[in-house]
Amino acid sequence: MSAGALPPRTLVELLREQGHGPFTGVPCSFLGPVISCLEAEHPQEYVIAANEGEAVALAAGAVLAGRRPVVVLQNSGLGNTVNPLTSLCHTLRLPVLLLVTWRGRPGRPDEPQHELMGRITQDMLTSMGVRNEVLPDEPALLAERLDVAAAHMAATGLPFAFIVPKGAVAPYEAPAAAPVPAAPAHPPLMKRAEAIGHIVSAMDPDTLLVATTGKTARELERDWDRPQNLYVVGSMGCASSVALGVALNAPGRRVAVLDGDGAALMRLEAMATIGRHAATDLCHLLLDNESYESTGGQPTASAGVDFAAIAAACGYRATHDVRDADALRTAVLRAQHDGGAHLVRVRIAPGSDPNLGRPALAPPASAARFKEAVAR
Repeated sequence: MSAGALPPRTLVELLREQGHGPFTGVPCSFLGPVISCLEAEHPQEYVIAANEGEAVALAAGAVLAGRRPVVVLQNSGLGNTVNPLTSLCHTLRLPVLLLVTWRGRPGRPDEPQHELMGRITQDMLTSMGVRNEVLPDEPALLAERLDVAAAHMAATGLPFAFIVPKGAVAPYEAPAAAPVPAAPAHPPLMKRAEAIGHIVSAMDPDTLLVATTGKTARELERDWDRPQNLYVVGSMGCASSVALGVALNAPGRRVAVLDGDGAALMRLEAMATIGRHAATDLCHLLLDNESYESTGGQPTASAGVDFAAIAAACGYRATHDVRDADALRTAVLRAQHDGGAHLVRVRIAPGSDPNLGRPALAPPASAARFKEAVAR
């Protein structure tokens, strides 16, 4: 635990003692311990949201029902909140409390996709009329500033944001749990890296392959780097739309996208657009481990979602729901043989190499190389 870091239980209890709750949002590793604490100790008070804009809208509804909700989000998703913060909360005067992490804080090394948003986070909040300050790292001061935030929201009807730097919240130490009976034995699921290997080896070598942000792109680059790969960093949920844009404008080329359950849920509308263009040769591979693994393994809502039924309803030509290597390879081969929009949901196990590195290829270089591969 770093010096000055708030224990997540202390932060949660201070908020609850001052009447704040319920909590909703999308995980960030900086606030992962807070979400873990809520899930373990107050599960009825935490609502998993698919994207940050949805979380703000859920919170707005909670305000209308007489609650004082808290929205948890990474600043890279702040763009998703612009519409509900400015045209919903501001218009109807529905104050919500935001905990916004500060990825890409100036002077602190971070991944390239966080550099711009880190630089403009404070100004962006201020421009939206959201008063903001850095989260205090001392409980007494935090309690005092929570009073200030509550008074501001009551007086103005406008949101208030605490910006959470890296290391501001300590790891969560869960209380000892009672033993859980062993689940019935099932064949073990593949890990994501193994599934990616079967996909790449089964598809046509000239396939243009777009990989979603996080560990999916990192594992693809580490194990299967090639010019026809595009590694999307940041812009979570946009990879399938990027892939469709490529497919619509590169006729005659096979295109595939490696998506994730959290990413797909964040921009679920993309499936409706893909379905409207079902004749386009796009294989949508949804790697589903039911977790936001890149931010610490917090659960997504995918366990209760039938992605194949959604894809079929949206108009995809075919859907596949697989959980083993043979079925996965068969689905990829069929999709590329038959053509058109196919969804392949791949049930995988969470977990990855703890030594998995960051992409070696800079994002602009990845995009430039991919453009050359498309043009060939």
